[in-house]
Amino acid sequence: MVDVADGESVPRLCQVVLDSTDARSLAEFYRSLLGLVYRPGDEPPEEGHADERGRDWLVLRTPDGAPQMAVQQVDHLPEVTWPEGGVPQQLHLDLTVESVEDLRVQHERVLRLGGRLLLDRIDDPEEPLRVYADVAGHPFCVFVTRRRDRRGFAGAPGHGSR
Repeated sequence: MVDVADGESVPRLCQVVLDSTDARSLAEFYRSLLGLVYRPGDEPPEEGHADERGRDWLVLRTPDGAPQMAVQQVDHLPEVTWPEGGVPQQLHLDLTVESVEDLRVQHERVLRLGGRLLLDRIDDPEEPLRVYADVAGHPFCVFVTRRRDRRGFAGAPGHGSR
């Protein structure tokens, strides 16, 4: 049992892992969208060579090496049908930008990278946001950060994408 009162015994989050039936394309989507880099050895193979890593597990890191995300290859993955129901989203990523103009810029990038728009609330005066599906169908939100707390972290919205 982890003692949450003792800061040294509390586990820390290493990375978020997403399942995909095409791990390489999902990793490429988030690598491009978030400016991440592959863990050494996980880069795409040279043309004409088999993508052994892309058929198993790929890790994306920040340019300075901090783990952020991994993509795991699976044989079958039902596509999320949120918000209609049927197959719930189970998990989604919240990404932030600093202005509505930045939200518009990122909208174009997401679509260019193969994402698709699920919900558009860019005109919401309290909480401008857009919800997308990535290339594997996982939902994620991009919203305008409202404020930062004393540690510099952006306040998370209470948006209705849950």
